[in-house]
Amino acid sequence: MAAYFARRLLLVLPTFLGVTLMVFAITRFVPGGPVERMIAQAQQMQSDGRSGGGDRVGAAALSESQIQELKEYYGLDKPLLVGYVHWIWKVFHLDLGVSSRYNEPVWGLIKDRFPVSIFFGLTTLFLTYTICVPLGILKAVKHRTPLDNATSIFVFIGYAIPNYVVGILLLIVFSSYWELFPLSGFTSREFSELSLWGKAKDLIWHTTLPLIAYMAGSFAVMTFLTKNSLMDNLAADYVRTAIAKGLDFKRAVLRHALRNSLIPIATHFGNEISRVLAGSFLVETIFNINGFGLLGYESVVERDYPVVMGILVISSLLFLLGNILSDVCVALVDPRVKFQ
Repeated sequence: MAAYFARRLLLVLPTFLGVTLMVFAITRFVPGGPVERMIAQAQQMQSDGRSGGGDRVGAAALSESQIQELKEYYGLDKPLLVGYVHWIWKVFHLDLGVSSRYNEPVWGLIKDRFPVSIFFGLTTLFLTYTICVPLGILKAVKHRTPLDNATSIFVFIGYAIPNYVVGILLLIVFSSYWELFPLSGFTSREFSELSLWGKAKDLIWHTTLPLIAYMAGSFAVMTFLTKNSLMDNLAADYVRTAIAKGLDFKRAVLRHALRNSLIPIATHFGNEISRVLAGSFLVETIFNINGFGLLGYESVVERDYPVVMGILVISSLLFLLGNILSDVCVALVDPRVKFQ
């Protein structure tokens, strides 16, 4: 098993290089990069100067030497592979570059968003597993009962509606119409002046609706994954044999069927871990939460490619390591698994 995981870890590097090279190439060929954006701004300033009759007429236009200096500054003057090698070399030295929009180090921008993203990621992960797994077990045991049918309606609705649509509906109903929750933000402006209990209440008040939107899709998937897996094991011969030998139904479920039912959930656990920092672009945009997802969305819109590549580095590594963690969880839950 150790040799298997060692090989998986060795595959992380070439996979990471392939993913980053592909996205790096896309950023080179997609129009509207930082240099083009500055040229457009200079042209806009020139047109404004002409319309206003000011002294800036013609002064805002960029010369060829200035454009070349900008390309050299952002590393766009080098061939694709040379530019990628130069960029990846800096990444291996923990240098993600400088944002073309904020003119600040990319790592500093990302690090400032970590607390918000970690809060939403870990809270969503905790709530999803603590609610969905027991609910899935209850639905499997009470299959085709009024309780199962009633909960299935809400779960299917959550699965059918995208999380950003759920967020918009929550904002319209609970923030705009009833005014029970704030329209945006992670905390209040006076958050630092509040007591410990006041900070906790303010945080809950601001994050209730975003957390519901975060959980909308994964809640349904995890619930039905637990239910369907448990129902398959309850119908297996070993469970029926255990009950036939005198084991009561509750112990047969908890001691025998449930452990085997956790295998698909363990496989899904690694992917959930990789989303702890990724956040949700649309949910954070809707609720105006200054997290990892909103930073990525704004970077793509503004063609801030250093930030885009920096976010890609972190998210791709999390995803690759999350897949390995899924295999570890499966090996821990299922003793039959022998990785060769």
